Amino acid sequence: MRTRHVNLLITLIAVVLFSFSCFCISRMTQTSNQLTNCRNHISEFKESILRLKNKTERNRQELLNAFKEMKRDITKKERDAQNAVEKKVNALDTNETVSDAFEVLKFFFPHLRKVDRIYPDVIMGREKTGVTFALGISTVNRGNYSYLKQTLTSILSRMTLAEEKDSVVIISIADSNENYVKSVVDMITKKFKRQVTSGSLEVISIPAYFYPNISHAARSTDNSEKLESWRIKQVLDFCFLMLYAQPKAMYYLQLEDDILANKMYLTKITDFVRSITSNNWLYIEFSVLGFIGKLFKSEDLTDFVRFFLMFYKDKPVDLLLGDIFLVKMCTPGEALEKCIERNKHIRIRYKPSLFQHVGIQSSYPGREQYFKEI
Repeated sequence: MRTRHVNLLITLIAVVLFSFSCFCISRMTQTSNQLTNCRNHISEFKESILRLKNKTERNRQELLNAFKEMKRDITKKERDAQNAVEKKVNALDTNETVSDAFEVLKFFFPHLRKVDRIYPDVIMGREKTGVTFALGISTVNRGNYSYLKQTLTSILSRMTLAEEKDSVVIISIADSNENYVKSVVDMITKKFKRQVTSGSLEVISIPAYFYPNISHAARSTDNSEKLESWRIKQVLDFCFLMLYAQPKAMYYLQLEDDILANKMYLTKITDFVRSITSNNWLYIEFSVLGFIGKLFKSEDLTDFVRFFLMFYKDKPVDLLLGDIFLVKMCTPGEALEKCIERNKHIRIRYKPSLFQHVGIQSSYPGREQYFKEI
């Protein structure tokens, strides 16, 4: 009986141990499966993270490429715009034509008669035409002194946007010094890029071969001959600028590179011209100093240039301007006083002056001037 109980107990223990073993094995299997699933989840998570990282990297690279492409496009557009405004007229195709206004020079300068095409170098220009006003400024190297930026800032900032659209300001570099030409172009490109791009500001350069042989006077040690040579060149500088501006606008306003303009100067000029009932005027003075602020009808410019070229060796341009009236308006035998009185209706002066001369260092080397409007 005791043995039977012992066997039964052993059997029970064996069953319990077997059941426990099965349970443990089952739990271990479940845990193993869970661990495997966990590892699989971790692996999938890593793969997802890796895919996300790769995708993020691709997106970042695509974004960088897009930015680079945009930057290239912007740079290209800026370069194309710059090239468009910095074209040279001497690079024109044979099928293109330019104004023949400069052909008049061949009559006065025999050395130009063998030149096929006479035209200044257009450094910056959009060939703007059909406007009301062309404003001409001739500039030369004054050494360490320059008033051009100040002058241009005054001229352009005191226009309305409508006036700027209906005008073109022409800078004529009448100097063969390449460094000076480059300095002017660089300054205008940086400071007045908007006006250049719109076509409201142009820069031309006068080739040295335009001028007749007046260099002998410049090399002379005689100061009077140097001054005479400088005056001769100045007359020619104005002539070349006027010929270039003539086909562009209805009116031409002569300025200089060392002046300041009054506020609303162009509005006042427009209103004054419209107030003149007769169209029989030759020019209007908006400044009494020299050749500053003289307004011409563009249709008359060629006649003025022809007169200047006839006597460019004899007098400064402002004195030649006065002589035109004596030639055109005074009849033979007429008293000069009577002629001058009659010419007041043709030679019109606006008051007060709209332009003030500010340059102290003259364009003639070593000379100072202190001219001011009274």
